[in-house]
Amino acid sequence: MSFTFGDIPIQQGRTAIVTGANTGIGFEIARALAAKGARVLLACRDGDKAADAIARIDGGREQGGETEYLHLDLANLASVREAAEKAAKEERIDMLVNNAGVMMPPFSTATAGCELQFAVNHLGHFAFTSLLLDKLSEEGGRVVMQSSIAHRGADIDFDNLDGSEGYDKTKFYGQSKLANLLFANELDRRLRKSGSKAHALASHPGIAASELTRHIKGGKFFSSIVGTVLNTSEEGALPALQAATDPAAEGGDYYGPYGFKETGGKTSGRAVQSKRAQDEELAARLWDKSVELTGIDPGLAPA
Repeated sequence: MSFTFGDIPIQQGRTAIVTGANTGIGFEIARALAAKGARVLLACRDGDKAADAIARIDGGREQGGETEYLHLDLANLASVREAAEKAAKEERIDMLVNNAGVMMPPFSTATAGCELQFAVNHLGHFAFTSLLLDKLSEEGGRVVMQSSIAHRGADIDFDNLDGSEGYDKTKFYGQSKLANLLFANELDRRLRKSGSKAHALASHPGIAASELTRHIKGGKFFSSIVGTVLNTSEEGALPALQAATDPAAEGGDYYGPYGFKETGGKTSGRAVQSKRAQDEELAARLWDKSVELTGIDPGLAPA
């Protein structure tokens, strides 16, 4: 069965955190959840942009949801810890949608000296999620990792996570998106074994108009064409919304648009994972390396 915006259940009484919610797909995820009555924390680095996003969401909201800014810089572990500490004071957390990311930027490093895309897209979310697992488990919350069709054909180069042996921005982006999917799968396996009420799922937006293209030459033009031919940001938000809200969704599920080779489409459903994304040994190795690099241990035994 395919999932549409009309299938999103009412979310009143529920709380969601959406990373990267000030623009693009993240904004549309936050807006849709608020429109259904959820309390939504927009976890973003830029407070001014978040304030503008909140104003736009609140101005068009039909249900009784609330919105609030949560400062989060995924490239800075101190900021991640501070954001998680503040978020943990919420009465409940039902959904953590890890949507934020960087795509094909000029080379730089962040957490533990790792290349920026791996540091932000994976390590930052690994740390943030790990610090909130206890809170998410209280109400059987869902963790949603935003991956990409770029994970196909990618691998994890553990010997070059810092990019010191060469930097290919496209390759490193694919690596970070594979890491997102591996983490979601491994997290759900470990949550199940632990008896936690929480679950982990993943999604991808296909090819959708997004602020991620800002580092690509001609990115704004490319994004406008994508929004016309394939998916708008709103349509690209649907798979993550399905993962977060569909009553039929289960831990370990992976959702994407139901269009040509999952590149676009106005409905969402189960998507295809690469063989590497389903490799449990690779996922366990990535988990251990992530604990080592962040110094943050989720405290879940191997599945």
